[in-house]
Amino acid sequence: MIQQNDTVTLAFTGRLDNGDIFTEVGKDDPLTVTIGKLELPPTLEEALLGMAIGDSKTVRLSPDEGFGPRHKDLVQVIKNSQMIEKLSPKPGMVLSLKTEKDGQEHVVPATVLRVTDSEIEVDYNHPLAGHHLTYTVTIIGIDR
Repeated sequence: MIQQNDTVTLAFTGRLDNGDIFTEVGKDDPLTVTIGKLELPPTLEEALLGMAIGDSKTVRLSPDEGFGPRHKDLVQVIKNSQMIEKLSPKPGMVLSLKTEKDGQEHVVPATVLRVTDSEIEVDYNHPLAGHHLTYTVTIIGIDR
């Protein structure tokens, strides 16, 4: 039975409410995590406690338990025709953009939503923000 601090090997599939798979880790290339180190969303990690090798479980996470809600202020328009010419961005592309927070410069991913001749609309939200996430997990191994 899985307990805190165990090293757990697992396979899982993550789905959106519409059934689309957003991640899949198969038994042939499983994921290994240590329970308590928050390598998985906390609600998912808690659901693994008490499971045994071979057990499977389906866990549904609310947006707050997954990647948080979507924030409208993280959708921004960048006016920069030189960047548009250089990168040729297209909707759906993910760009690494520099941004400043608390006086520190960070490089963060941004998904391109819209492109015109002079501006790009980008979304800095995590792609899974605002979504309910359903994980089906199978335990492959447990090490103490």
